[in-house]
Amino acid sequence: MTSPPPRPKIYHITHVENLSRIIRDGGLVSDRAMLDRGGPAKSIGMSAIKHRRVEELEVHCHPGTKVGAYVPFYFCPRSVMLYVIHCANHRELAYREGQGPILHLEADLHAVIAWAEENRRRWAFSLSNAGAIYTEFRALSEDLDQLDWAAIAATDFRDARVKEGKQAEFLVSGQFPFDLVERIGVRSTKIGTLATRAVAGATRRPRIEVKPEWYF
Repeated sequence: MTSPPPRPKIYHITHVENLSRIIRDGGLVSDRAMLDRGGPAKSIGMSAIKHRRVEELEVHCHPGTKVGAYVPFYFCPRSVMLYVIHCANHRELAYREGQGPILHLEADLHAVIAWAEENRRRWAFSLSNAGAIYTEFRALSEDLDQLDWAAIAATDFRDARVKEGKQAEFLVSGQFPFDLVERIGVRSTKIGTLATRAVAGATRRPRIEVKPEWYF
């Protein structure tokens, strides 16, 4: 599609109330593992889609594994999913608090791939929404140029092609260590203060920044 940026980043969104547990657990875990533990403190996803990712959708480049067995990331902040959360009117979305309490956990893509390969951890990426039955998966760094990086960077995703490309996901099997998080983006100083309190006991503390441009 288009060439990736020199140092691409990946982003996981979560509610600020989940941050303390993420740190206590040592990092993010897959939806499969989280369901086995009774679920997160605050769920912001759509239960029907999560069920499909856990039970039905296979990551074809790693046969026998399901999407829900991986920790998901987007290749951009201000994602399509965040817009759905912001609108708070989707019939399948139980969460109705809006985007204000949502954090962006940012990590460096190449650093994550290097860690995954060193630790023999499966990783992959989808060329569009990993929750769709038609999406394609890749698991080689040299295939990153197959992503639509222009769509990923776009702020206007009303065009269906742009919307599909922007929803591409990066997936890490099982668990993702919190130490790989380099920065936490928040929408307000109030949420930044809550995040700062949560990371106070972490062995590695990512910087926390108010990033209104990452929100709607």
